[in-house]
Formats: sequence, C-alpha cells, structure tokens
Amino acid sequence: MRKFGLTLAAFLLASCFLEAGEKQLMHCFAFTPIKGAAQADWDAFYKATDLWPKKMKAIKKVWAGKLARPLAQYATPDAAARKKALAGEKGVTGEITATQREYGVCMAFEGGPEILKQYASHPYHKEWMAAYEKVRVAGTTTYDIIGQ
Repeated sequence: MRKFGLTLAAFLLASCFLEAGEKQLMHCFAFTPIKGAAQADWDAFYKATDLWPKKMKAIKKVWAGKLARPLAQYATPDAAARKKALAGEKGVTGEITATQREYGVCMAFEGGPEILKQYASHPYHKEWMAAYEKVRVAGTTTYDIIGQ
C-alpha cells in the first residue's frame, strides 16, 4: 500500500511539472460599456465571444462578463506629472482623467505572444469586432500573461 501511495504521489507531482511547462498566453482586456446598449447587442457580443475557440484552434477557452470590481484607469496628458506619479512622488498635481472599466474578456491561447498576430489578422476578428463595438466605448485596458 505504501508503494502505491508513493507511486501516486510521484505521478501527481510529475503531472504538475508537465502542465507548468506548457507555453500558453492569457490575453485579457477590460472595457467600458456603452450606457444603454441593447440586450440584443450584449447577447450577440457574448455569443460571438463564445465562438472564438471554434473559429481559431489556438484559443482554448474564453471568459467574458462583468468585472467583480470595476477597474479605474487614470491618465494625464502631462508627461512630467505622469513620470513623477509613476516614480511614487507624493503631491503630484495636474489634469487627470479617469475611466471606469466594468466588463472584461480573457482568452486562453496555446502558444506564446506571437499568437496574437494570428488572432488580430484572423478572418473572424472583423466579425467579432462588429459585435464588440456595439457594447463598448472605444478603448480598452489590455494585458497579456505569458505562461511560465
């Protein structure tokens, strides 16, 4: 019985290492919704987003929905103030704009950062963008996580 337990433990440990070595990319973006977007437009956006894994084999899974906590994004046209704020300086003043991101999408890709070029130029991307543009204010906050 002890031998079986050690074998099982070794198998589980080895499987964790195998998965950790996979190179994947998580492409995520948060966006501000169009106030008053029709429910039919939201339904079309979710349906179009859910179709990505069927349209592009490199996309393994998608998630889309309302963020649990909205993401506030701040910006300033003043380059000097931005540099000071990013350096952690206190009391920086200047013109500031704020954008509230309330919804988001994440797509799990098989492959590294180069896969995003295929995604952007994929024939389905234009069709999907037509649905996406009906529910979001132009502009997104985008980030990519590269699997280690």
